[in-house]
Amino acid sequence: MSGALKEVRNRIKSVQSTQQITKAMKMVSAAKLRRAQDGIQQMRPYAKKLQEMLSNIVSNTEVEAGGALTVERPIEKVLVILITSDRGLCGGYNANLVKLAKATILEQYAAQHAKKNVTVWNIGKKGWESLSKQGFNTDATHKDIFLHLSFEAVQACAQAAINGFLAKDFDVVEVVYSEFKNAASQRFQVERFLPIPKMEKKAGAAKADFIFEPNKEQLIAELMPKILNTQLYKAVLDAHASEHGARMTAMDKATENAGELLKSLKISYNRARQAAITTELTEIVSGAAALQG
Repeated sequence: MSGALKEVRNRIKSVQSTQQITKAMKMVSAAKLRRAQDGIQQMRPYAKKLQEMLSNIVSNTEVEAGGALTVERPIEKVLVILITSDRGLCGGYNANLVKLAKATILEQYAAQHAKKNVTVWNIGKKGWESLSKQGFNTDATHKDIFLHLSFEAVQACAQAAINGFLAKDFDVVEVVYSEFKNAASQRFQVERFLPIPKMEKKAGAAKADFIFEPNKEQLIAELMPKILNTQLYKAVLDAHASEHGARMTAMDKATENAGELLKSLKISYNRARQAAITTELTEIVSGAAALQG
């Protein structure tokens, strides 16, 4: 019985050690989440307004004046920008993003994938590791952006995608990322990056009337790349906050599960200990009775 007691005691120590680690990781993720959440909350209204303005301009402008970034052409070559995290231990966060990226490629762009005309640019190591092993055409050029997250690093990725679209290396660019809602909730989505999508016109809605200065073509040519840079940066900030929220939630759940397991192990330990004491008392009583006899 002493061997069983020792085994349960060792398991209790192991679970307690794991619980301390998950508690610490939860606290670290909570601190990082606050900073990441502040960043995306400050960025989102600005990015949203810019996107609305860009879509509105494109929708109310001739295709030629809208520039090459608005031109829709037959889709032969596809670029998917997949934003995941560098580290794991964040529940199903990365798995859900990889699953969505695969579904987009295999369902929406199945014909292009069959011809090996779908390229995946990875921001974050986990997506790159997963899709590379599964035989997808991946590119790791921008996967380390989260090591030193900055607007300049994201801008380089966005500009490379823009240049690829203009050079007709890609006919469409999609971004797969997680939109941050709150610590316990993220929305995994696919967002069209290029060509710039037009705003859906509602029946009876007034046409937006813009005054262009110095001129329409020059302003659009300058404005579009800047807004696209901002849109990708917003997606990266959304993903950054989502990662920490998912990890904090996962570590909180792991800590709770460790607590439940500890309760169960302590009950088992006490039962085994009581059984051992009962056995020892029985042996003592039996021995005393034998001596008296």
